[in-house]
Amino acid sequence: MRTLLICHDQHPLDRDGLSRWLASFSELAGVVVLQEHASRKRKRIRREIQRVGILRFLDVIAFRFYDRFVWGRKDQQWEAAKLAELKAEYPELPDVPRLITHSPNTAEAEEFIQAANCDIMIARCKTLLAERIFSLPRAATLVMHPGICPEYRNAYGCFWALAEDDLERVGMTLLKVDAGIDTGGVYGYYTYDYDEVNESQNMIHNRVTFDNLLPLAETISEIHAGTAESIDTSSRKSATWGQPWLSRYLRWKKNARRRLREQSQ
Repeated sequence: MRTLLICHDQHPLDRDGLSRWLASFSELAGVVVLQEHASRKRKRIRREIQRVGILRFLDVIAFRFYDRFVWGRKDQQWEAAKLAELKAEYPELPDVPRLITHSPNTAEAEEFIQAANCDIMIARCKTLLAERIFSLPRAATLVMHPGICPEYRNAYGCFWALAEDDLERVGMTLLKVDAGIDTGGVYGYYTYDYDEVNESQNMIHNRVTFDNLLPLAETISEIHAGTAESIDTSSRKSATWGQPWLSRYLRWKKNARRRLREQSQ
């Protein structure tokens, strides 16, 4: 099984950790490392403002500052520890071809992925892939989406499930990329025993994936072999979500502390 990884340069857990994991059970044929232009970030900001309006976007900005101040150091320590754990568990990569580009949809990315001749491509990126890109692998292009689909599609699905008190739907979805936004075939759901009081949204966002690498490897191998069965979600509610809001974060944490007190009584 030949695999290829698309990831962001500023996410070492993916770039340096997930790549080693992929190489442990497949032939890692290439890594596309994204160094996005500032224009791409401005485009995301404009899109979010169009989604929620300028006043609500201020709620988004407030969350970013609060989250960084309250959880930033702890999140960095957790990510560093997890990366060290992955490096200790999985051997150093062989000489794997890498492409550094600003978008997975560039002509050079398309040429690189074609040359890699991969069966499975793992997309760990914020940019939607063009069909001419996600259709290149022989078996599938897959996303490890931090959210339960179809109820929590698009961004920050774990956060919004927690904010909605939908505690049974805090997890990650392994799905096949299609032309929609997290609307492809679902091959599995993954979670862990999260601590909504003492863990940040970022930690939960990451752990639903990184605490499940062994079963994920099994499912990806089954997809390549053609033996994996997709899950029918056609009768379920579907919704898209956006960036976290500070107002909803504070309400979630308040409810989480209340639930903890009630459990201890």
